[in-house]
Amino acid sequence: MERRKFLLGLGGAGLVLVGGGAWQTARWNAMMADATAPWQAAGQEFGDARLNALAYAILAPNPHNLQPWKVRLEGDDALTLFYNTQKSLPATDPLMRQLTIGLGAFLELLRMAAAARGSALRERLFPEGEPQPVLDDRPIARVQFVRAPGLAVSPLFAHVLKRRTVREQFRDEPVPQAELDELARTDLGAPQLRFAASSAPDRVAELKDLSQASWLIEHRTRASFQESVDVTRIGAREIAANPDGISLDGGMMEFGRITRLVTRAGMGTPGSFAHNASETFYSGLIATSRAFGWLVSADNSRRTQLASGAAWLRLHLAATRAGLAMHPLSQALQEFPEMRPEYERAHRLLNAPLPARVQGLFRFGYAAAPPPAPRWPMDAHIMRT
Repeated sequence: MERRKFLLGLGGAGLVLVGGGAWQTARWNAMMADATAPWQAAGQEFGDARLNALAYAILAPNPHNLQPWKVRLEGDDALTLFYNTQKSLPATDPLMRQLTIGLGAFLELLRMAAAARGSALRERLFPEGEPQPVLDDRPIARVQFVRAPGLAVSPLFAHVLKRRTVREQFRDEPVPQAELDELARTDLGAPQLRFAASSAPDRVAELKDLSQASWLIEHRTRASFQESVDVTRIGAREIAANPDGISLDGGMMEFGRITRLVTRAGMGTPGSFAHNASETFYSGLIATSRAFGWLVSADNSRRTQLASGAAWLRLHLAATRAGLAMHPLSQALQEFPEMRPEYERAHRLLNAPLPARVQGLFRFGYAAAPPPAPRWPMDAHIMRT
């Protein structure tokens, strides 16, 4: 399954617009526009420095596009960030490492956006303690906005609205090692993190093999794949109603939905057309990987996981600036029992013996940028008292 656009072997039939022609197409397009409206709202003036920054922060990358953040506005210049306890991935992220990384990306984008409007952030991370072994309702961070005219703005911020996770097949075009070396010079913002990347054929081959084996484990393990199925939104109507999770959109998907060729029940049933097509398609994505990069931390504390999310965002923005398509392949790093052999293999291949951790594995290449991912509007993440 491709995580944002699920292409099926429907041939020309998948291009048929059923039940309404151009009017129906316009309706689908309008629903998708509503689902991606937060990308257009970012940059507007909301009359509050916190809201101006939050409009960007909600666009941060995060696992399964669950958008696992809640915010409580406090006084005139502060906010508290919480993990939304309704957004979890117990099968594939049982220790909530990936969810914490997503919260770290949110905080980094909040910092960048605040700086762009002349505010610095005074932060207290985990003011009531690091939640272990899983996240809970304790705050992730308390943040105060402080006016700081002349504050330096990261040059990466200019690429925020162009950032895309490209879940597409990459062109048959090599990625120069010099491009990856430049990417590796990105300031990660934390001394306990390191990033490396390679387009060497042997290295790419071994990481393709790792990624493929890990994907098949996730896809063929009932609990882990069902978790993805449960948050899949099929077609524009479902996406507009719930602009989170894994979105399957486009003409082919609308045809598949209407004809019942694509259903959540089918996707979750081994041997079905939808289940087999999803496995074949995602395997095809992995096969077109032209280079790989990996983010490694010296430890695995919650603070380091937040820092990893910030570094992940910086790397993605740097890749966007360079014209590189970037797609995380997280399966080998998932901490559920069936994945253990590949998890250990990943850490051996990437020279990350305990207590170090591989916090991110990414494939790189060249491809056209897809539309932005659906997002809940900012107001949906603000807690009301």
